[in-house]
Amino acid sequence: MEENFIELCLEEAREAFKLGEIPVGCVIVKDGELIAKAHNLTQKLRDPTAHAEMLAIKKASEKLGEKYLHGCELYVSLEPCLMCSYAMILRRVERLIFLAQDYKHGGVISLYNLFDDVRLNHKVKWEYIPVDEAQKLLKDFFKSLRSQR
Repeated sequence: MEENFIELCLEEAREAFKLGEIPVGCVIVKDGELIAKAHNLTQKLRDPTAHAEMLAIKKASEKLGEKYLHGCELYVSLEPCLMCSYAMILRRVERLIFLAQDYKHGGVISLYNLFDDVRLNHKVKWEYIPVDEAQKLLKDFFKSLRSQR
C-alpha cells in the first residue's frame, strides 16, 4: 500500500516538473485512504509559500472539516523545509515520509532537525525512504534551469 502512495507522490512531482515548477509532490493519507494531493505551484500562484505540502495540508483539512490532521500520513518527494515542517507540527500530522533530502533547506534531517526539538508540543514521526527518481527529477529540473541562463 505504501508503494502506491509513493508513486502518487512522484506523479505529483512529475506534474510540477511539466509545469516548470520545482518538482515536489505531496499526498496525504488517512486510514489507508488518499485524502489530498498537491504539487508545488509557487510560480503559477506567484506565492513563495505555495509548496506542495502547504497546499495538500490545506486541502486535507478542508476535506476532513478539521483543524488538525490526527492520524494522517504525509508523503512528499522532497524533505520539507522549516515552514512546511512546522505546519505539520501545528496541524498535528501523525507521520511524514519523504523521498529525497534537501541539503539547502531541509527541516527534518539535512539542515535542521525541527521534529527532534523537545520544546515542541507535538511530535511528528518521520521516515526517510530514498527514491532515486525523486532526486533525479530535482537534478534534471535545476540542470535545465542552469542551461536556460
